[in-house]
Amino acid sequence: MSNEFLAKIANSLVEGIPDETTDLTHQALEAGIEPLTIINEGLTEGMNIVGEKFQTGEFFLPNLVIAASGMKKAMEILEPELLSRQQTAKSLGTVVIGTVAGDIHEIGKSLVGTMLSANGFQVYDMGVNVANEVFIAKVKETGADLLGLSALLTTTMTVQRQVISELEEAGIRDQVKVLIGGAPGSKEWADNIGADGYAEDAIGAVELAKSLVS
Repeated sequence: MSNEFLAKIANSLVEGIPDETTDLTHQALEAGIEPLTIINEGLTEGMNIVGEKFQTGEFFLPNLVIAASGMKKAMEILEPELLSRQQTAKSLGTVVIGTVAGDIHEIGKSLVGTMLSANGFQVYDMGVNVANEVFIAKVKETGADLLGLSALLTTTMTVQRQVISELEEAGIRDQVKVLIGGAPGSKEWADNIGADGYAEDAIGAVELAKSLVS
């Protein structure tokens, strides 16, 4: 029965029905399935299928966004259960992510954060229009392995460079890998400002993050 629940949870993400994902997550818990099993064999499995379909061109950005919202809602149900059982999902690393100061674009950054969570990273999403010093403080506080800086405007992409400079000034640049993203960015821009990598979409960001922490 547990396998059937887990397959249905995965399928609900692939089909893009967030309400069904949350209903099935509740039902799986009531059926006695462990939260970690639901995450690893249901939700992550489903998000991996969605990611593969996105890469092959069968799915598009709206499919990713809807699946990610289902995953996020399910995790809101499961996280208190993990805490009450003193369990934690195995983490690949800690990520601080946000959209830089002066920029209020949300969707791409949130999608990357959700996909990283789905793939086993501990993610601290700082939101949008994040001041440079807030990024620095959070990296220090969490001992983050990765810092994700999103900028969707040509006028704000220079802030990515500023944050990297301030990491250097704070003496913690060598402790954290910096990923950048956003429409005006590129691998050349990442190299130019001293970032550790650039990803043009959420799937690419997950692959890059995994390679940087391995």
